[in-house]
Amino acid sequence: MNKKTFTLGIFGGGQLGKFLVQSAKKLNIRTFVFTDSIDSPAIYHCDDFIISNYKNKKKLDFFIKNIDLATFEFENIPFETLDYIKKKIRVSPDPSIIKILQDRLKEKTFLNSIGIKTTEFYYLKKVNKKKINNNIFPALVKTLRLGYDGKGQIFLKDKKNFLKYSFKNNEYIIEKLVNFKKEISIVITRGKNKTVSFDAFENLHKHQILKNSKIPANINKKLNDEAKKISKKIIDKLNYIGTMCVEFFITKKNKLLVNEIAPRVHNSGHLTMNAHNVSQFENHIRAICNLKLKKPKRIHKAIMHNILGQDIEKYRSKEIAKNEFFYDYGKKEIKHKRKMGHITKIF
Repeated sequence: MNKKTFTLGIFGGGQLGKFLVQSAKKLNIRTFVFTDSIDSPAIYHCDDFIISNYKNKKKLDFFIKNIDLATFEFENIPFETLDYIKKKIRVSPDPSIIKILQDRLKEKTFLNSIGIKTTEFYYLKKVNKKKINNNIFPALVKTLRLGYDGKGQIFLKDKKNFLKYSFKNNEYIIEKLVNFKKEISIVITRGKNKTVSFDAFENLHKHQILKNSKIPANINKKLNDEAKKISKKIIDKLNYIGTMCVEFFITKKNKLLVNEIAPRVHNSGHLTMNAHNVSQFENHIRAICNLKLKKPKRIHKAIMHNILGQDIEKYRSKEIAKNEFFYDYGKKEIKHKRKMGHITKIF
């Protein structure tokens, strides 16, 4: 490999990695993808790639020698891997942040410690199961780590259900189910000297998987600005460089609760590629490479729909309208509920 030009290393080869690679290419930045899966869309668009276990030090050392900077498309890259890389080359966002945000307990504890409200939660290890207050139910019991798209979550209707359930270990949090009015997310990017964010996206989930996102969100300016202010507080406190997403519940009383933080570009921000002057992906590349950030400006109203599993076949043969943009991620294996693509419609 010839390393005369600047090369960005990206951990993870999924659709987020693919869009990061494509954005980097527009900025004349070479990309080198490190993924643990042969079915990785990003490898068909980058300049170089490695398919290997994320803990293979021989492969990691080769990766380090051939990149100038590393980032990731997915927060569940092992912390040990990112930390190993960090000792030899810059990783952005910093792996110490990932150590907090990979863990639901640490994440919510951090948020509460800086005065940001979350859903009511308990750490299973510290709770006397028989004495737990029945008011916490209905609840979701979530694994501390490795949960996304509904994975690692168990719905429990009441205390009776809870006491009957056999947990493999105590590494869970119990989270009170919120009777919310709406879900929104803020996609925000922080560089060394500037922070920019998109207005709120309104999200609809089905079976804990994002079904669609739309812009503008059907909320008032006060709530939109408050969500952006909370997101800026989070990104500043973490000293985070790059793009992140903060997901919120809006309660029946119009209060904001932070649900989760995704320390990366996010599914709900896909419509930025067609509805705005700059995408979340381009601003992430700009931030980590210390290039000037673009202030997001919405050009169109838009709605984005995720395409899961076998539904991709319909779209592959469907005629796409002029105001629609179809993205086929190029994944070879079609699995039930797997994100296979998305379609954005602009107005």
